[in-house]
Amino acid sequence: MQKDVIVIGGGPSGLMAAIAAAEQGARTVLIEKGKKLGKKLAISGGGRCNVTNRLPQEEVIKHIPGNGRFLYSAFSVFNNYDIIDFFENMGVELKEEDHGRMFPVSNSAMTVVNALINRLDELKVEVHLQTPVQAVHYGESEHTVILENQEKLLTKTIVLAVGGKAVPHTGSTGDGYAWAKKAGHTVTELYPTEVALTSKEPFIKDKSLQGLSLRNVSLSVLNKKDKPIITHQMDMIFTHFGVSGPAVLRCSQFVVKELRKGRDEVKMILDALPEENEEHLIQTTIASMHANPKKSIKNTLKGMVPERYLSYILSNNQISEEQKAGNISNDQIRAIIHQIKNFTFVVQGSLPLDKAFVTGGGVSIKEVVPNTMQSKIMAGLYFSGEILDIHGYTGGYNITSALVTGRLAGMNAALESGASAGI
Repeated sequence: MQKDVIVIGGGPSGLMAAIAAAEQGARTVLIEKGKKLGKKLAISGGGRCNVTNRLPQEEVIKHIPGNGRFLYSAFSVFNNYDIIDFFENMGVELKEEDHGRMFPVSNSAMTVVNALINRLDELKVEVHLQTPVQAVHYGESEHTVILENQEKLLTKTIVLAVGGKAVPHTGSTGDGYAWAKKAGHTVTELYPTEVALTSKEPFIKDKSLQGLSLRNVSLSVLNKKDKPIITHQMDMIFTHFGVSGPAVLRCSQFVVKELRKGRDEVKMILDALPEENEEHLIQTTIASMHANPKKSIKNTLKGMVPERYLSYILSNNQISEEQKAGNISNDQIRAIIHQIKNFTFVVQGSLPLDKAFVTGGGVSIKEVVPNTMQSKIMAGLYFSGEILDIHGYTGGYNITSALVTGRLAGMNAALESGASAGI
């Protein structure tokens, strides 16, 4: 029997697409190759599920630097505030945390996943788990989805919500790109975003800073002319291969894009004390040294930055930790403070796409209708979520994009199929 809508992919955008289609009265099938629905949702936000962000729409779009502007039309139909209402109407109480991030009051991602699964049940969506799709055949009036067991499902419309290639253990292995290309779509070059960066700097190779976390630092990515492209103020960590942590993840896509232009390395600047004025720090430090000439430099500067970081910077400036303050010149103090405020290092790459949190690139947004998520090339074909060439920062922005595009894709697929809302 022919279905109205088949949604392929049981992640956040697929779940939302199936719910939206069924709410329009469409006979809806949701196909997921894994054992569970919402696997990526279940691990998002450290297992607490950062469902969206309450910042104003303009700010949310700014936090989706990978083609976020494409979502303006979609947001006019269904936006981040509608996502909050959607979950609260299903009985999922939400709370706001720092930077507008919205989490379930239960602090458990499973509250969100279970609410979506219960809604699918209420709407009688036909769910197929552990059901890999082998091929998609497009026709003029209907499409055929061929399962791995050779079963064929006929449908008027298809929503491809299979994700990108990041976090592959959740099932995002890039299956949908071939199906999009078969329909005539362009898939732009894929690359990792929200990813840790790799460096060959001596302090990385000799592990002198490995495991060191720095809180609330300012991290900048420089272009070829040494001008900042982007700056983020968050936490970061030095690792055995390079740098990671929230500030690094946010900067990473800009580094990756610079490297894709053919650069061998990209310069970054770390300011460990972004709230402090450099000259003021220099003067107060000099005053403190003069007031306590017999105190060691290490004890004079103690607490300014983490001890290991301070030791590294002193050693970098050929100053012994035990050297007395009275024996240190003003120029040496200037050099130390300047390095604390402008620690410059280079990165040569990133971890691979399968180690990234988010996929950059995907189905070209130029070939998708922005307020319906419908293909401009193939009738009855819709896209939602990370398969599209849209990517944001972590903090609820990618899930917002997935849920908004899923909502529009499912709703409009149902409308195109001719289903009438009987609910």
